[in-house]
Amino acid sequence: MTIQYKFHRRKFLRGVGACLALPALEAFSPLARAVAAESSALATTSAGMPLRMAFLMVPDGVNVEHWRPQGAGADYQLGKTFAPLANFKDKFQIFTGFEHNNANDQGDGGGDHARANAAFLTGAHPLKTAGADFRNGVSVDQMAAQAIGDRTRIKSLQLGSERGRLTGDCDMGYSCAYQLNLSWASPTLPLAPEENPRAVFEQIFGAGAPAQRQRNFLARQARRQSILDMVNEETKAMHRRLGSNDRHKLGEYLDSVRSVEQQIECAERFPLPTTDRSPPAGIPEAYQEYLRLMLDLLAISFQTDSTRLATFPLAREGSDRSFPELGINEGHHALSHHQNKTENLEKIAVIDHFYMEQLAYFLDRLETLKDPDGSSVLDNSMIVYGCAISDGNEHDHSDLPIVLAGGGGGTLATGRHVDFGRDVPMTNLYLSMLDRLGIQLDRFGDSTGRVADL
Repeated sequence: MTIQYKFHRRKFLRGVGACLALPALEAFSPLARAVAAESSALATTSAGMPLRMAFLMVPDGVNVEHWRPQGAGADYQLGKTFAPLANFKDKFQIFTGFEHNNANDQGDGGGDHARANAAFLTGAHPLKTAGADFRNGVSVDQMAAQAIGDRTRIKSLQLGSERGRLTGDCDMGYSCAYQLNLSWASPTLPLAPEENPRAVFEQIFGAGAPAQRQRNFLARQARRQSILDMVNEETKAMHRRLGSNDRHKLGEYLDSVRSVEQQIECAERFPLPTTDRSPPAGIPEAYQEYLRLMLDLLAISFQTDSTRLATFPLAREGSDRSFPELGINEGHHALSHHQNKTENLEKIAVIDHFYMEQLAYFLDRLETLKDPDGSSVLDNSMIVYGCAISDGNEHDHSDLPIVLAGGGGGTLATGRHVDFGRDVPMTNLYLSMLDRLGIQLDRFGDSTGRVADL
């Protein structure tokens, strides 16, 4: 289908949503055209409720024997790892057979944790480098953010729970950028996760007491607007006195000013949500308390429609965190190279159970929160949980441990185990999820099609 475009640039930007990035619209990519033509169908359920998408990653693979369900379809038995989710069995589906082939070495040697993290949401094989010339793919959450980010005040949330180096070699010659970032806005632009819950709170609600937050918010808007008014008047007068090259440079500057205008308009369309909660003091000492605080903030961001897209690695890939509170003093990564020793495998199972408890906590929060039509936030969400390594001892990137929770606004068939009986690119799942957000692409990453029965 060919579409002819004739528009006044600034008027068009206002028309399709003030938060769309200028470069995307100037290039007018197929995705941007889809936004302009089909914006009314994006990221909502058939009942008009917000449709959300989040990705929770766990590191280092799992105890496959305890994870794997018995049987297929609706008549199946949960594996031992899933005991915390027993009460939510009708709210999720488990998949057996997804793979990330681009997390394999493909001649690049070691570095499976970096590749697993880089490929998990992109389906891409990262360029092996420890320098600044890193290159990956665009992640599925950011592909969605390009299309629906203008629907909410926060385009997407990137949460984290462990700090790490942002530069240098983190895994066998792979840049730390691969191992520490799930979200990639472009092949060369990773989006760093925010690990401080107070900073996340202020991103959602603003800083200070409730009344002060709103005053600060309005004051920032007024200040920026008055500056822009001054800039516009001065540049109009200047433009008449400049030569052609300087006018070109001035035009580029005005483009950046217009971009700031769009951000202000976006803020005006989406006022700060209110809450009686106090901002978190910082990072809690207890790991479970920390994770649940971050999950609470993610749930609130969905409930208030502050964002509809989020990523949250519960720990970074390759994490060697110990769990003395669980009676485990060895590091997780060290244990994942279990050498088939029963003692090591049992400890991995305990860690897997711990992370599954956090997923159960999050699903319970989303189920408790209600949308205006009475449906739950969980019913109107798509939550992927898992990782791009199955057995950590083998660094296996096939037969991945993947859960898809939530009803997707009534479009997902929950309460079952789907066993493909073969290797299927996980990016096929992402294509199918993007479909439900109203974003239809021919291909994503290394996808070969869609998941027909989702």
